[in-house]
Amino acid sequence: MSFSLEPVLNGNTVSLQPLHVSDAPRLLEAASDGRLWEMQLTVIPGPDTVEQYIATALAGRAAGTVMPFLVVRNSDGLVLGSTRFWKVDRSNRKLEIGHTWLRQSAQRSGANTEAKFLLLRHAFEVMKCVRVQFTTDELNANSRAAILRIGATQEGIVRHERIMPDGRKRNSVRFSIIDSEWPHVSARLVEKMMR
Repeated sequence: MSFSLEPVLNGNTVSLQPLHVSDAPRLLEAASDGRLWEMQLTVIPGPDTVEQYIATALAGRAAGTVMPFLVVRNSDGLVLGSTRFWKVDRSNRKLEIGHTWLRQSAQRSGANTEAKFLLLRHAFEVMKCVRVQFTTDELNANSRAAILRIGATQEGIVRHERIMPDGRKRNSVRFSIIDSEWPHVSARLVEKMMR
């Protein structure tokens, strides 16, 4: 499992570009569309946390376990949000896709579907992963439904998997796609994007 930690993943409507320290203003502007940092079910950078959010992502990249991206609209270069590979485990050829969020005006626009397709294609076809997993808050029905729609299989609930910024002990739902499922998932996603 050999790969670049800073690839650019290009799609028809969005591109995933490596996150850098200088991206803080653009990332914060995207999160301001809907004041997303006020959400209780996930962690999205706000005015007081964007620098630490980026620093944590870049420390993971330096350690070789995280690949953080900006989600950028191709037509005008507008930053729509962020996503990343994390928990990258080279010896077991697996990773997790997470920390995904889009500005409010880009939600339900197809941008998330294409971003997930680009990530999954890179994971399975370039990085040669045998497993890609997703984890979301048990309370986040929208996220759970979106992960199922892309073709992942729900595996179970991990109790008290993390402590949220407000102190709540979060139960998380774990999903995965394995390498033998990727051709079918890929075909479904391509069909979805063509609609």
